[in-house]
Amino acid sequence: MNENTIPAVLARTAESHADRPSLSFYDEEPMSYRTFKERVDQISEFLAARGVAPGDRVAILSENGPHWGIAFFAVTSLGAVAVPILADFPPADVHHILRHSEAQAVFVSEKQYAKLEDASFEHLKVRILIDDFSVIDPGTNKDRLRKLIAEGGTELRKIKMRALQLVGLRPSKVRDDDPASIIYTSGTTGHTKGVILSHRNIVGNAEATLKFIELSTSDRMLSLLPLGHVYECTLGLVVPVIRGTSVAYLRKPPTAAVLLPALKAVQPTIVLSVPLIIEKMVRGRVWPEMRRSAPLRWAAKVPSLRRTISRKAGKKMIAAFGGHLRLLCIGGSGLAPDVEAFLREAGFPYAIGYGLTETSPLVTGTDAFRTKLRSAGPALAGVEIRIDAPDAASGEGEIEVRSEFVMTGYYKDPEKTADVLTPDGWLKTGDLGRLDGDGYLFIKGRLKNVIIGPSGENIYPEIIESVINRLPEVQESLVYERQGQLTARVCLDAEKLDAVIAERKYTEAQIRDYIRGKLDDIKRHVNENVAAFSRLSKVIEQTEDFEKTPTQKIKRFLYVDEGPISSDR
Repeated sequence: MNENTIPAVLARTAESHADRPSLSFYDEEPMSYRTFKERVDQISEFLAARGVAPGDRVAILSENGPHWGIAFFAVTSLGAVAVPILADFPPADVHHILRHSEAQAVFVSEKQYAKLEDASFEHLKVRILIDDFSVIDPGTNKDRLRKLIAEGGTELRKIKMRALQLVGLRPSKVRDDDPASIIYTSGTTGHTKGVILSHRNIVGNAEATLKFIELSTSDRMLSLLPLGHVYECTLGLVVPVIRGTSVAYLRKPPTAAVLLPALKAVQPTIVLSVPLIIEKMVRGRVWPEMRRSAPLRWAAKVPSLRRTISRKAGKKMIAAFGGHLRLLCIGGSGLAPDVEAFLREAGFPYAIGYGLTETSPLVTGTDAFRTKLRSAGPALAGVEIRIDAPDAASGEGEIEVRSEFVMTGYYKDPEKTADVLTPDGWLKTGDLGRLDGDGYLFIKGRLKNVIIGPSGENIYPEIIESVINRLPEVQESLVYERQGQLTARVCLDAEKLDAVIAERKYTEAQIRDYIRGKLDDIKRHVNENVAAFSRLSKVIEQTEDFEKTPTQKIKRFLYVDEGPISSDR
């Protein structure tokens, strides 16, 4: 077994930190790394006994939890290939992934099992309930499954957590360059692709991350993001396992009601986040508190007083995270400029990184002490970055990356692989950016999102969206071109909107007039604060939350390919 493999990582930690806590739900006793390794070995042996061989694909369809990590390490320790499926994927996407990957087995949670009930899969040999690692009869429907779980029936053929002592079973020889995972992306363009990542890709990226992020057995991580996404899988699972760090999981999505008691119980030192989580906290809780009175609003206009107020707010935020937070890692999409500026002034320990599923994921990053405003940090050790065809004035062009962390390719899709990987190993990211003199990367936006103005100007919708999103009444927005016009879809803050309507006792007609007035105000504000060629022609209300990717980026393709522009509300 080579050194840069996922089973080698676990073997080293189980030996050096055997008694340290590993994975658990936040409200339960964690298992030790010794126990974690034993359970991984048992499940790995079971899969082999069921005919799963090295190179076979094994899907994981489940919410976060310690058993997700056991399943992932068991699959990859066998030399099989883990195929994580995000829990919020609809049945049609789940079926496509299981068939396209030709999965031989699937770990599925009780909550997700209904997605498999009425479908047959040619290659699927075994279905395993990840909640307790029980084998499920393919004919079992969800109601029957729930009844069997409640009764503890033998029909589930439960796997006992002990060595199975299978005769003739030999450990797999896993190599660095063997595929470890195929991750099906759910991106902003709507085209799902299976990204093949090797053991070397994932472990190498994790090790490179640990060269600038300090982590030890005394650290505690609280997992907020889906493990089915490479960001959380590599940085939130493999990285802490390398260091023998404990990881706690939530039982439900991270709403405020769920998150606050977990933060109090775990008191995490490191948290991985996407911008939306911290933006909601700052805009929805921190800033309203800082502006609650006239004296505070006045003080905020005086730089020295504002800094003092921000520092106090930063300390309260750290306390809200459990009091021991030393780093909030932010990735997945761009952080709002005004929120980042506040975090810096508040002395809040944050760092921003940049990466893609195709790069395992991290390309750039830094610790909390070397951040630059609006930058995603310098390249990781072992990563080369170049800007293709940079603009002469701005230095901006497509970001290209070369390193041993770049994917093997897209599964069963050599044409798409050839589209993004050059013969000499450079990955075309599709992102626009520039490098400064210190090698820090600044992201401009997606190449496919750039709108060409009437006189050939490059219009970056992400910049216009950042102007809109700074407004207190706005939750989020999307800017795009339709019929030669720049249009913004704006999702207003429902809580603030409802409060105004209730206070003023508006009729339906008055509500429509109020919203129309707000949209006009937004358009006026934006057009006063952007270049002439970036001015909006239309602002319309988005009445429901935008559908998003796992890293909380809006799926733009769902909203830009519409019919004629409708009138304002």
